[in-house]
Amino acid sequence: MLQLSDIHAHEDCPMPLAPAAGATAAKTTATKPTGKLFVASIWLAQLIVAGLFCMSGVMKISTPIPELAAMMPWTGQLPATFVRIIGLIDLAGGVGILLPALTRMKPQLTVAAALGCVVLQALAFGFHATRGEYDVLPLNVVLFALSAFVLWGRGKAAPIAPRA
Repeated sequence: MLQLSDIHAHEDCPMPLAPAAGATAAKTTATKPTGKLFVASIWLAQLIVAGLFCMSGVMKISTPIPELAAMMPWTGQLPATFVRIIGLIDLAGGVGILLPALTRMKPQLTVAAALGCVVLQALAFGFHATRGEYDVLPLNVVLFALSAFVLWGRGKAAPIAPRA
């Protein structure tokens, strides 16, 4: 595996690479990416996923089925109860991916919600693909990727400590 110490600065480079504090020049240890930009990107992904899931959930819960079917044809072809339950699941995922991390109250629930969003998007992708609804697949892919990033980011790379 390529290590930071394996990369040598070019002689023309004004900023040579130095080993991390406590590391020898010959070998450095891998660290978690926890810079401000990285952490901000996780928060941004959480905000995007939360916003889209919450909007979708509220729409599936509160919009009359005939109006909803005009926007999403599948909603008019399945039982209304199923559509409303999917809306509740969307809403729970949207709230769960942001609120526990934001309040630092049981932040591990953010990881669980991110996993749920990943699974939901994988199933949604399969559902829409089998129905030939290819126009919605890019959104499923983006939401899957963002949810997976949050899952990894909050689960491994930059977890949030619970409130003391």
